[in-house]
Amino acid sequence: MPARSKPASKLAPTAALQASVERALDDLKAKDVRIIDVRGKTGVTDFMVVASGTSSRHVKSIADEVIKQAKDIGQPPLGVEGEREAEWVLVDLGDVVVHVMLPRVREFYGLERLWTVGDADAEAEDETAEKHA
Repeated sequence: MPARSKPASKLAPTAALQASVERALDDLKAKDVRIIDVRGKTGVTDFMVVASGTSSRHVKSIADEVIKQAKDIGQPPLGVEGEREAEWVLVDLGDVVVHVMLPRVREFYGLERLWTVGDADAEAEDETAEKHA
Protein backbone atom coordinates (compact mmCIF):
# COMPACT_ATOMS: atom_id res chain seq x y z
CA MET A 1 0.00 0.00 0.00
CA PRO A 2 1.51 3.39 -0.95
CA ALA A 3 2.35 5.82 1.83
CA ARG A 4 -0.24 8.51 2.36
CA SER A 5 1.02 12.01 1.85
CA LYS A 6 -0.36 14.92 3.78
CA PRO A 7 -2.42 17.46 1.92
CA ALA A 8 -0.57 20.70 1.20
CA SER A 9 -2.81 22.59 3.63
CA LYS A 10 -1.54 20.37 6.47
CA LEU A 11 2.12 21.20 5.84
CA ALA A 12 1.91 24.91 6.59
CA PRO A 13 0.41 24.53 10.10
CA THR A 14 3.02 21.90 10.99
CA ALA A 15 5.85 24.15 9.81
CA ALA A 16 4.40 27.09 11.78
CA LEU A 17 4.05 24.90 14.86
CA GLN A 18 7.60 23.63 14.53
CA ALA A 19 8.90 27.19 14.12
CA SER A 20 6.94 28.22 17.22
CA VAL A 21 8.51 25.38 19.23
CA GLU A 22 12.00 26.25 18.00
CA ARG A 23 11.46 29.91 18.92
CA ALA A 24 10.28 28.97 22.43
CA LEU A 25 13.26 26.67 22.97
CA ASP A 26 15.65 29.36 21.74
CA ASP A 27 14.00 32.11 23.84
CA LEU A 28 14.41 30.06 27.03
CA LYS A 29 17.91 28.85 26.10
CA ALA A 30 17.14 25.13 25.97
CA LYS A 31 20.24 22.97 25.60
CA ASP A 32 21.04 20.30 23.00
CA VAL A 33 17.87 20.70 20.93
CA ARG A 34 17.26 17.83 18.53
CA ILE A 35 14.39 17.64 16.03
CA ILE A 36 13.64 14.13 14.82
CA ASP A 37 11.46 13.44 11.79
CA VAL A 38 9.41 10.37 12.77
CA ARG A 39 7.06 10.37 9.80
CA GLY A 40 6.86 6.81 8.55
CA LYS A 41 7.98 5.44 11.93
CA THR A 42 4.84 6.24 13.91
CA GLY A 43 1.36 7.55 13.26
CA VAL A 44 1.34 9.44 16.55
CA THR A 45 3.25 12.53 15.40
CA ASP A 46 5.40 13.89 12.58
CA PHE A 47 8.23 15.46 14.57
CA MET A 48 9.68 14.69 17.96
CA VAL A 49 11.67 17.47 19.59
CA VAL A 50 14.02 16.66 22.46
CA ALA A 51 15.69 19.38 24.51
CA SER A 52 17.38 19.72 27.89
CA GLY A 53 17.04 22.19 30.71
CA THR A 54 19.65 22.90 33.36
CA SER A 55 17.33 22.37 36.35
CA SER A 56 13.76 21.29 37.08
CA ARG A 57 12.73 24.93 37.16
CA HIS A 58 14.36 25.53 33.78
CA VAL A 59 12.66 22.42 32.30
CA LYS A 60 9.27 23.66 33.52
CA SER A 61 9.89 27.19 32.22
CA ILE A 62 10.88 25.88 28.78
CA ALA A 63 7.76 23.70 28.60
CA ASP A 64 5.58 26.63 29.70
CA GLU A 65 7.06 28.80 26.94
CA VAL A 66 6.45 26.07 24.33
CA ILE A 67 2.81 25.93 25.48
CA LYS A 68 2.44 29.73 25.47
CA GLN A 69 3.88 30.17 21.97
CA ALA A 70 1.82 27.28 20.58
CA LYS A 71 -1.34 28.85 22.02
CA ASP A 72 -0.33 32.18 20.50
CA ILE A 73 -0.51 30.63 17.01
CA GLY A 74 -3.80 28.90 17.77
CA GLN A 75 -2.34 25.42 18.44
CA PRO A 76 -2.95 24.67 22.14
CA PRO A 77 -1.45 21.41 23.41
CA LEU A 78 -3.46 18.21 23.29
CA GLY A 79 -1.82 17.19 26.54
CA VAL A 80 1.01 17.97 28.93
CA GLU A 81 2.64 15.44 31.26
CA GLY A 82 5.30 15.69 33.95
CA GLU A 83 4.92 19.33 34.97
CA ARG A 84 4.78 18.55 38.67
CA GLU A 85 8.20 16.85 38.93
CA ALA A 86 9.62 18.72 35.90
CA GLU A 87 12.41 16.22 35.29
CA TRP A 88 10.78 15.30 31.97
CA VAL A 89 7.91 17.36 30.60
CA LEU A 90 6.12 16.12 27.50
CA VAL A 91 4.09 18.64 25.49
CA ASP A 92 1.85 16.98 22.89
CA LEU A 93 1.07 19.46 20.12
CA GLY A 94 -0.25 16.84 17.70
CA ASP A 95 2.10 17.00 14.71
CA VAL A 96 4.96 17.98 17.03
CA VAL A 97 5.67 16.32 20.37
CA VAL A 98 8.16 18.11 22.62
CA HIS A 99 10.20 16.40 25.35
CA VAL A 100 12.04 18.74 27.72
CA MET A 101 14.28 16.83 30.10
CA LEU A 102 17.03 17.10 32.64
CA PRO A 103 20.29 15.85 31.07
CA ARG A 104 20.53 12.76 33.32
CA VAL A 105 16.96 11.74 32.50
CA ARG A 106 17.55 12.34 28.81
CA GLU A 107 20.68 10.20 28.84
CA PHE A 108 18.96 7.40 30.77
CA TYR A 109 15.99 7.09 28.40
CA GLY A 110 17.90 7.76 25.18
CA LEU A 111 14.90 8.88 23.09
CA GLU A 112 17.15 10.04 20.27
CA ARG A 113 18.67 6.58 19.92
CA LEU A 114 15.26 4.94 20.05
CA TRP A 115 13.76 7.09 17.27
CA THR A 116 16.81 7.25 15.00
CA VAL A 117 17.87 3.59 14.92
CA GLY A 118 18.76 2.77 11.33
CA ASP A 119 18.77 6.38 10.13
CA ALA A 120 21.92 7.01 8.04
CA ASP A 121 22.27 10.62 9.26
CA ALA A 122 21.96 9.60 12.92
CA GLU A 123 24.51 6.81 12.53
CA ALA A 124 26.97 9.22 10.89
CA GLU A 125 26.46 11.68 13.78
CA ASP A 126 27.09 8.90 16.33
CA GLU A 127 30.28 7.83 14.56
CA THR A 128 31.52 11.44 14.43
CA ALA A 129 30.74 11.92 18.13
CA GLU A 130 32.61 8.71 19.02
CA LYS A 131 35.70 9.85 17.06
CA HIS A 132 35.76 13.17 18.93
CA ALA A 133 35.14 11.66 22.39
